[in-house]
Amino acid sequence: MPPPFDLLPPLLDGARVTLVLTAGGIAVAGPAALTGGLARLSRRRWLRAASLVYVDLFRGTSALVQLFWAYFALPLLGIRLGAMTVGILVLGLNIGAYGAEVVRGAVRAVPQVQREAGRALGFSDRQILWRVVLPQALPAMLPPLGNLSIELLKSTALVSLITLADLTFQGQALRAATLRSTEIFALVLLLYFLTAQTMSWGMRRLESRVGRWRAVAR
Repeated sequence: MPPPFDLLPPLLDGARVTLVLTAGGIAVAGPAALTGGLARLSRRRWLRAASLVYVDLFRGTSALVQLFWAYFALPLLGIRLGAMTVGILVLGLNIGAYGAEVVRGAVRAVPQVQREAGRALGFSDRQILWRVVLPQALPAMLPPLGNLSIELLKSTALVSLITLADLTFQGQALRAATLRSTEIFALVLLLYFLTAQTMSWGMRRLESRVGRWRAVAR
């Protein structure tokens, strides 16, 4: 059996596309989750309604169908986006919808007495949110948001169906060309695993730093 090292260059090319999709998706998902979660708690009914529609739409439909719709159906309405842009936006908004519920739950878990203390100090509602509530909610958000980031990484495999040559696409192309299925998909699994472990390590470091920051703040 020939060594598998000759398979690495095209797989690493695909891995770079996967990393770009993951990083871009996280950059979209983070603001989407924060905005969607806070909007669900807004006093303005139209904001709550808009957030509910966004969360239910993206959580209640398949990410694959969302990708197909954005890539193949939007052009029929005159909106044309590149495959990479579609992948980043759709996967980011999809994971952001789940993250919005994480944000909402963490913010609601902060005791009401903390908000009352902020009002007693003369803080505005905006100051209470950013200076009192979110700093206390952040440690509870980080572990599930880290899990969602890894889910986003795994979801990038779907973009191979909208012509992007990501890691999964490259693995399938190599398999068709060489029939070395065992070696190819072992390498694909390893690359996904190493990427996920690196992301998990980064999130653990971030959680540790936030925990130390809170301890000092107290």
